[in-house]
Amino acid sequence: MNLPETKRLAAMATGKHENLDLLWKMIHSGDRETSINALWAITHLIKSSKSDSAWLQSLQNEIIDMLLAETDPSRKRMLLQLLRNQQYRSDSIRTDFLDFCLSKINSESEPYAVRAYCIYTAFKMCRPYPELLSELQEHLSMLPMQTLSPGLECARRKTVEAIKIVRNTN
Repeated sequence: MNLPETKRLAAMATGKHENLDLLWKMIHSGDRETSINALWAITHLIKSSKSDSAWLQSLQNEIIDMLLAETDPSRKRMLLQLLRNQQYRSDSIRTDFLDFCLSKINSESEPYAVRAYCIYTAFKMCRPYPELLSELQEHLSMLPMQTLSPGLECARRKTVEAIKIVRNTN
């Protein structure tokens, strides 16, 4: 499926819960291409209506469960893309998901995009906790010892700056 088809599919589903539910069922298809295409269409809902955002937010735990079991790099990247844009309540952070994100930041066996999304998502979860911000900063301080893509370096730099801002406001 190409980008215009994906955007058309996302537009068809926007604001229509029966179509959103159909797309969600397609993600669980045994056919990789069907699953990838449905997931790609859902990533285009990220900046759509508030009801679509609320629908995605309601699936947060299921998306995290899928991610933690996922081995396909493309699906992993898209699931993280969905999770990056979600909100995390400080009283209900899933430690298994935070541990997953922190462990992937310096994992050279992971694609750069997965690692970058893990940086951004880990920051959202760590932000309310100074001790977790310190742990995240420690992971980020090890990154320059590796070869980084421009996107991964940008995620590292932006997150280090965001940590400084959080610390200066507290």
